[in-house]
Amino acid sequence: MTSEKHIAVLGAGPAGLMAAWELVEAGYQVTILDRDDHVGGMCATQTFKGQHGEYRFDFGGHRFITKNPKLLAFVDELMGDELLYAQRKSVIRYRGRIYQYPLAMLDLIKNAPLPLLIGGAVDLGKQLFKAKPQDQSTVSFAEWIESRFGTTLYKHFFEGYTAKLWGIDPAFLSGDWASQRISLMDLKDVARRLLPGRRSSVRTYARQYRYPKWGFGQLYTRLAEELEKKGVKIVLNSDVCGLAFDANNRIEAVEYRHQGEVNALSCDEVISTLPLPLMCQLTGFDSGLEFRSLRFMNMPMETENISDNTWQYLSDPEILGTRLQEPKRRSFYMAPEGRSSVMIEIPCNKGDEVWTMEGDSLQQRVFRDLESLGVDSKLATGEYFTSYTEHAYPLMDMTYQVKREKAITHLSQFDNLIMTGRQGTFRYIFTDTAMEMGMMAAQSVIDGKDRRREIFDFRNEKTVIEVQSVA
Repeated sequence: MTSEKHIAVLGAGPAGLMAAWELVEAGYQVTILDRDDHVGGMCATQTFKGQHGEYRFDFGGHRFITKNPKLLAFVDELMGDELLYAQRKSVIRYRGRIYQYPLAMLDLIKNAPLPLLIGGAVDLGKQLFKAKPQDQSTVSFAEWIESRFGTTLYKHFFEGYTAKLWGIDPAFLSGDWASQRISLMDLKDVARRLLPGRRSSVRTYARQYRYPKWGFGQLYTRLAEELEKKGVKIVLNSDVCGLAFDANNRIEAVEYRHQGEVNALSCDEVISTLPLPLMCQLTGFDSGLEFRSLRFMNMPMETENISDNTWQYLSDPEILGTRLQEPKRRSFYMAPEGRSSVMIEIPCNKGDEVWTMEGDSLQQRVFRDLESLGVDSKLATGEYFTSYTEHAYPLMDMTYQVKREKAITHLSQFDNLIMTGRQGTFRYIFTDTAMEMGMMAAQSVIDGKDRRREIFDFRNEKTVIEVQSVA
């Protein structure tokens, strides 16, 4: 059954594309607007033509894991034989030493300097008699970590890295997301894992995950191709710049710039994955919410392998980046045969020194960091390209919850506007959750049930998200 209703979907990332899929399957007319020249948003993959062939780089490190069998079956059918299995292996680099990630007691005992071990043991003794704060909404990230892991491990493995990633002191960063991202319960749990016959309460990370053959973005380019076959119109290079309202405060058109002209897209409903503060701005409200940005230095390498690690977390504050990735660890097809590449993920704010740094200067700085990590910069071909993500991480400082609630209240007055996705709900979530949010937004249109609050709070349980998946 075909509906005469026309739905505008703002943003062609995971949430927007999945919303469009559900809608077109239900018979709705759908138009997607996206300001980039490609689909996939932060999950896109870029191709670089180098001296020795094509290299592929994601915007960060992505992998498909999910506890949703329906979503997995959809992705499996969409990708077929081009959805591969990969194994995760991550380490922390700090002060010239390499540690397993997540932290493991035996590995710490083997690799950590004596002062760290002594400090950790003292912290463990203190923790046996100290209660952990329970109300995460009023606890900073620093307090959350120190109360569970002690001052020593916090100072070594969390403080510098977290400050570099978010750009603020962890004492001013909210702790309400930590329980979804830190796998070990506390220092007592780390110690418990050493005792024979004792079960640990560790929430393990997913070691195996699914990954598309030609980069994570292949999942979304394939989905976009199928959407267009079904009649969905995808308009790229289209920057949403305004909204038109009727007498009942409903959005009747979305204004966007495309090829130098301002156009108006008439619509009955709007599903938006645009950043929450931007959508507030477009509707006359300053939310005060901010995002942390990322810049990536992507370089081909004259070697077959750099390491066997998927990720290397770079905790030393003087190293510019936070993570080093070798893309071929996810799929061998990410680099030409016999070659490899590296991607350094560098946190920044749009317009700051890192964001605006000339590419050659940034590459030389990255070379110095690689040398300090034991990676010979002479292995680099000299080629590079940099890419940017403006809205990478919602900045969850100690004031963000109040601001977010005010933003939600403001946008809820527009009955035919549904916010969804990572940026649209200002949530630090994984890809599968964003896709599920998109499906929920579409279902709200289809059955007329208001699920907007449910979408904002979806998968907000206080347990580690990245557990073993059905994949």
